[in-house]
Amino acid sequence: MSAEVAVRAAIFAALRSDAALMALVHGVHDGAPGRAATPHAYVGECLGADWGGKDVEGRELRLTIGLAVAEETPARLAAMIARVDPAIGAAGMADGWRIVSARLLRSRVAREGGGAPGWRAVVDYRVRAVRE
Repeated sequence: MSAEVAVRAAIFAALRSDAALMALVHGVHDGAPGRAATPHAYVGECLGADWGGKDVEGRELRLTIGLAVAEETPARLAAMIARVDPAIGAAGMADGWRIVSARLLRSRVAREGGGAPGWRAVVDYRVRAVRE
C-alpha cells in the first residue's frame, strides 16, 4: 500500500480514537464533508514526496486536518486544534509504514465566509514515514 494512503488512514484512526477530540466534535470525516453537522473535523489531502536514504525507503507527506465550528467565537475551535497534535503523535504503524516524525507546518483560522456564523481552521503537518 502507498505511504500516502496508509499513513493518512492511520492518522484518521488516531484522530477518531482520541476521546478528548471526539468529546468536542460530532465526528471526524475522511475528506472534507459536503454537508456535516458542526463541530466536526476531517482529514484532507495528503501530498507525498520521496524521503529516505541508501537503505531506507521513506516518504515525506504533507497532510491537512480541517476543523469547523458554528459558533460566534473560536474558543471550541482552539480546544480542537490543541487535540490534533497529540492524536497525530499517537499514530504509529500504518500498514507496513512506520511514522517517524510529525511536525506542524502551519495553521490557519478564519471566520466562515458568506455571513454564516462559525469558524474554520486548517492545520498542515509534515509527516515522515519509513517502510518496515
